[in-house]
Amino acid sequence: MHILVIDGGHVETEFREKFGPAHEYSFHWPTLEGENDTMETFRQSGQAALDAADVVFDCNPSGSFSLYMTGSVFVLTKATTVFMEASDTSLIYAGFTAAAVAFGFCGLPTLLNRSLLEVSLYHEADRAKLAETCAALGTDYRVVADRVGLVTPRVICQIINEACFTVQEGTATMQDVDLGMKLGTSYPRGPFAWANAMGVERVYAVLEALWHDTHDERYKVCPLLKRQALRGEPFAV
Repeated sequence: MHILVIDGGHVETEFREKFGPAHEYSFHWPTLEGENDTMETFRQSGQAALDAADVVFDCNPSGSFSLYMTGSVFVLTKATTVFMEASDTSLIYAGFTAAAVAFGFCGLPTLLNRSLLEVSLYHEADRAKLAETCAALGTDYRVVADRVGLVTPRVICQIINEACFTVQEGTATMQDVDLGMKLGTSYPRGPFAWANAMGVERVYAVLEALWHDTHDERYKVCPLLKRQALRGEPFAV
């Protein structure tokens, strides 16, 4: 299959490891940042990339690609399958109205290359298409509810947030928390090392989206985490 990955340079290695060398990958996507870029050249380049792809993975969690679909910038058909990174949104909230078959997926760094692809459905009737696509990609999958945070991002980011409160309150150091979680729960990484690997800004975005979606106190962002995210700085572990 020809896999087009939009805004996925930060997880290129994971994509190639996840789906293997049998597929063709494209990670180039046009932008409107250059002096000579126009909406028409952007549309033409993007349409050419879409036409060449069998499946599209949009890794931009802001749902920007779906906005182009809503605005009819590109032409998609039922032959095009789109997976949209849905860790800090949902397919419904993102307003995906294209003709293409749309799925949400968990594409955060460290959470993509797993035995299961975590996905959500836009239309219940697309389950058969999902099974067909995942079989062609060579991956097992699990369908989760189309809700902000999916399942794994919600759990991991909440743990990271609680770890930040623990450090902020002076109960333990970051190093102590990371070591305790690795030795006591057999986590592959401690919460702070995991936040750095995922990207602190991405963790913050997931929690902010969960808070606005649910107003559940569990997802209220710790000031320590918010400060690091707004500064664009990793945790010092």
